[in-house]
This record gives sequence, C-alpha cells and structure tokens, in this order.
Amino acid sequence: MAVIYLTAFVSLYVQIPGLYGNEGLLPARWQLRYSGKPLGEQLLSSPTLLWLGPRLGLDTHTAMELLCLVGAALSLAATLVEALRDSVVFFCLWALYLSMYKVGQVFLYFQWDNLLLETGFLCILVAPLTLIRGSRGVREHDRVTFWLIRWLLFRLMFASGVVKLTSRCPTWWGLTALTYHYETQCIPTPLAWFAHQFPVWWQKLSVMGTYIIEIAVPLLFFSPLRRLRLGSFYLQVLLQVLIILTGNYNFFNLLTLTLCLSLLDDQHVHSKLWSWLCYLVELAVWALMIFGTIVLFDLQLDPKKNAISSRTGACVCVCVNVCEYRQFNFAFFRLHFFFVLAAFTYHQFNQFLKTVTIPCIWIGVLSLTWEIVTSMFRFACVSGFLRRFCGTVQWTLFAAATAAMFTVSLVPFTYIEFDSHGRLWPGVRRAYEVTDRFQLVNSYGLFRRMTGVGGRPEVVIEGSNDGVSWTEIEFMYKPGNLSAPPPLVTPHQPRLDWQMWFAALGTHTQAPWFTSLIYRLLQGKRDVIELIQTDVSQYPFHQQPPAFLRAHRYRYWFTEPKADGSRWWRRVYDEEFYPTVHLGNAFLENMLNQYGLKDKSPVRRMSNTTVAQAVRWVRSQVRGVPAPTLIWTLIACSTIICLLQGLQNRSRHKTVSSQSDHVPDGASDLLFPDSTCRSETGSTASARRCPAFRLSLCTSRICCGEDGR
Repeated sequence: MAVIYLTAFVSLYVQIPGLYGNEGLLPARWQLRYSGKPLGEQLLSSPTLLWLGPRLGLDTHTAMELLCLVGAALSLAATLVEALRDSVVFFCLWALYLSMYKVGQVFLYFQWDNLLLETGFLCILVAPLTLIRGSRGVREHDRVTFWLIRWLLFRLMFASGVVKLTSRCPTWWGLTALTYHYETQCIPTPLAWFAHQFPVWWQKLSVMGTYIIEIAVPLLFFSPLRRLRLGSFYLQVLLQVLIILTGNYNFFNLLTLTLCLSLLDDQHVHSKLWSWLCYLVELAVWALMIFGTIVLFDLQLDPKKNAISSRTGACVCVCVNVCEYRQFNFAFFRLHFFFVLAAFTYHQFNQFLKTVTIPCIWIGVLSLTWEIVTSMFRFACVSGFLRRFCGTVQWTLFAAATAAMFTVSLVPFTYIEFDSHGRLWPGVRRAYEVTDRFQLVNSYGLFRRMTGVGGRPEVVIEGSNDGVSWTEIEFMYKPGNLSAPPPLVTPHQPRLDWQMWFAALGTHTQAPWFTSLIYRLLQGKRDVIELIQTDVSQYPFHQQPPAFLRAHRYRYWFTEPKADGSRWWRRVYDEEFYPTVHLGNAFLENMLNQYGLKDKSPVRRMSNTTVAQAVRWVRSQVRGVPAPTLIWTLIACSTIICLLQGLQNRSRHKTVSSQSDHVPDGASDLLFPDSTCRSETGSTASARRCPAFRLSLCTSRICCGEDGR
C-alpha cells in the first residue's frame, strides 16, 4: 500500500499545474470559496486540508503541490522504513489523498481513486500502532480488521461481474465483448494488439472465464477450506495479470492484487484424513463450477461430429483441420469454435441476483461473526489481568469499527439489486449518507457496457496559423498517430488522455473541460501543453501558439496482421467534434461563459515564503521528466534499498548464528540458567535459536576476557 500511495501521489503531482493550476484546465481555487466561516465548518462541508493553505501563506495551486509532495515523501519513507508502516502514517496518507480528491473534479472521479481511498481507510484499522505502542507484534484483533479487506475484494469483483449482465449490453450477453475490448479500451498496450488477433472462439471463452472469476469465484472468498481460498486467489491474480499485460490501468490492478492478499493465511492442514476430505470437497466445488459453466452457456460435445454444439439450435461448430507445416515438418490442429449466446435470459439472471444478494450479506455476517468470536476467545487465553484488560478494550473498539464499516458498506453493495437495496434498514442508509463525504465505502462496477462496437471513437485536435494548412496535435499516450505503437504507461495515469477517451463517446457539450483545453492551447499555456507532450519541443506549436484550433472525431481499429507491420492503427473520418475557433471567437466566448470557465476573480499574488520557494524548486527539478520514468525510478530505487537492507539483516543473522555455533556445550548451562530456552532433550542446538541465548552470549563476551575467564 505504501508503494501504491507513492505511485498515486507522484502521478498526480506531475499533472497538477496543467489540471488544477491557476492557468490550468480546471483551477482548484474555484472549488474553495472562502466565506469567512470557521475552519471546522469548512472542513465538515468539504474535508480537505487545502483550507489550511492561506494560513501557511500559500495559494491553492502551491498548497496542492505541497500536499502531494508530503504524501509522496511519507509513502516513500513507509516503503523504506518498516516502523513507518503505521496506522498513524496511513491515516495521514488517506487524509492527504482525500484532500486532493475533494478538489479534483472530473479528473479524479475514477473508480480506482475511490478504491484507493476506501482501501487506505481500512489500512488505518489494519496497520499496527507502532509509533504509539512501540510494538509490531500480532494483535489478537488483527484477523477481525483484516477481514474487511476480503469483504472489499468481494464487493469489487462480484459487482464488476454482475453489472456486465445487468447493463443488458449485447456484447457481454453475446460473449463478444473481448473482440472489441482490446482496441477500444482507453490506453491499450502493445500486447493488446496481439490479443485482439486471437480467434473469436477464444475471445468468447475468455468472456466466459471472466464471468466465472468475477461472479462465481468470489463466493469462495469466505470458504472455511483453505485450498478453495487459495484457488480463488490464483484465479484472481491470473485475471489481474492479464489485464495489466493488455491495458494501462495505472495502479488499479496493483491495488486489486494487494486486496487479493487477504485470501492468504499461514495455516496448514496436518491431519491426513482431513486433508483427503478437503481434496474431495475442493474437487467437487471446481467440478460443480465447470458443470455450471457448461449448463449456463449450453455447451455440448458431439462425438459424431467431433464438435461442441448448442441445444439452442444456433449451433456451434468445431472444424478440425490437420495441416502439414512443411517448414517444421509437423502437423497441428486448428480449432474454430463458434459460440452463440448465454443459455440464460436477463430475467433469469435478475432473479438469480434477487435470490443470492441477501444470502451473500448473511454469508458476510456469519464470516465476520466467526472472526470476532474466535478473536474474543484468543483474548480470553491471554495471561495477565492487565494484558487481558487492554486487549479486551482493543478488541471491543476494533470489532465495533469493523462491524460499523461492514454495515455501512451494505448500501453501495446492494446497488446491484433494487429490491435488496430497498430492504435495508433506513438507519443504515442514514449512516451511509453521513459518512459518504469521506469516501469510506463506495460502489463499483467495471466495464459495464462495451463501447466502440462500430469502431473506437477518437478525438483529434488540429491547429493552424493561417486557417488553411492544419497540423494534428499528437498526445503522448492516447491513440493518434497510425504508426505509433500503443505505449506502456502503468502505473501512471495520464488523466487528460483518459478524459479525452470519455469525451469521444459523446459531444463536446458533455465535456465542458474540453472548451477550457481549446482555450488554454490557443493561449499557449505551457502547463497545459506539458499534459500533451512532456517534451515541449515535440509539440508542433511550441514556438508560437496556433491561431486556429478545431477537433474532428475519427473511428480507429487495430490493423490486421501484416508482414511489414508498418502500422498499428487504421482509421476513417467520422464527424466534426469542435468547430474552428480562435481567441475572441463568439462561439468560444459563449462556451467559456456558459460553463463558467472564465473566472473574473483576481488570482492571488504568488507567495514568496520559504515553503512556497521550496515547492517551486522541486517543480523545477522534475519538469520535463516523463511521469512513468519518474515513478519507476522511485520504485526501482526503493526496491534496491529494501533488498540491500534485507541482505544486511541476513548477513547479521548469519554472523550471530556462526558465533553461537562456537560456544562449548558445557557453557550453555552457564549462559542459560533458565530452562525455557532449552529443548525437551536438553540439547544446546535448539537453545542457540533462542533470542535470550544471543543476548546472553553477547553479554558474556563483554564481561569475559580474551582468555575466556
């Protein structure tokens, strides 16, 4: 989580001037209207630390950069220093990111930002209180709070699978969604081009696998059998890794993989009888899932035709062609699968949701109750009245917090089914409304509908100095140049490129910020230009702003496999997206006034305090460095430092062990008067592994001379 926070803060920091600066697309100062109210009321109405900016002598833009730098530095320190992976530190990180989110407007309204805030708040409950208690030992209530991570993972994956079917998108119901997904997602990777070339039958099998992993497998998260949880863990990891390879989704998949760690534990099965019973039950569960897949998608193997057919009559053929590949002199089988539709209807699936939503809640209640009760019994076994009393107080507080978080999370979870949502107690909904401003719990649902079925819509901005010859303005990451390969951006998120993808799905009136983009480019604002090209020299109008701008919408497709491989994309013209405008143009002025993009309030004078100068100095050092390069450099340096720390600790451990091996066996009685540091057989070998032995050994070497007396 420290690494993910580091990625999120650094990725956002490099984009603040162009997105939220005083001359950016959507200046953040517009979101903070100082009305003279007390600071407490302002924090309650909009919980962001940016209200403290004027007290520090900073404008909103500089305060945002300061908060991002503090968050990045704190998360980097937590990555390197184990003692800083603390509940207090994670509270600070959560508060800092929430402060940015509250003024982020449309550029921060993504599901992964909500997921980071919700996971970050849970980290406050899960992380140890090292800075206060001074101990990182396992607490008896750890399993109770850690259970919330698993519940969040369940809500995320289950809802993501359900919304694909409740949306009634014909591509998801027809199992053809992945035949469009790889080329129509926001920022594909080079591997997405190759994945797009897979045959249709494979894409449909992949859609079926997605349904199983996102809808059926999450029900195993709460299984009492460890191997079923492990099986579900590896299936979730497989899905996330495939998504990472074929799409640039910033830190979202890394965050989901982090949530998947809640499915792991350190328990092992010792009884052979119980182990065999577990194997049989697990085999039955996986067989039931395979059988359910065959029934739901109506698959049959026809031995006469050597084909998989469908009982619905819209049949599915398999042609097996044995071909001779002369170059390598071997035969291979080429299989063509043609699937049709799912064998269940929307109403049947909706009825399934009505049947399973409430039981899922009760499964969560029972699982959480089990964790709370077992934790309570562990506290009862703690020796010492004071330790038992303090542990009971901790258990009470954390169990109550966990139960409250679970209860509030039922509101966004039941959004997937209307009737179940209506059956919730009104008090639960009121509690959710009170806490909603802090983004403690959220609703999720990824890839609800597949866009770009008729071709990927893409907005291309063109500039001109004379209104006759036009030059396309190419972005660093989103598709534009037909010969440019898709980039590798993860874990950075270029937020302007993402919003350009959303803007292409509608009209420019549905994306008011696009008018601000045109206006800033006509003004030649460098901060906005750096959102398009970090190296300003690559921007075609870096010497002089364009006199005219316009935007057209094209339809993009991946190219077919060719021997030369000279191009990645092909496109056709669709329509005009934004008319030709220039500074002072009546249409442009009307749009700016209509959306309130021309703020007449005076900009605060730039502060010259020491803090402001330090923030500007840091900005000058990173200006021009690509965000992915900056992020991966920090991650790589952190990894190297952590590895060196691990090797150093390992060498110290080996040194102490080698020194303890040279102690005579007769000296063990002198060094260990306490029998608790010896094994049942009285051997010294096991005693040497005791921490008290190493402490006594060091003490004896200090007290004794070189001759051993």
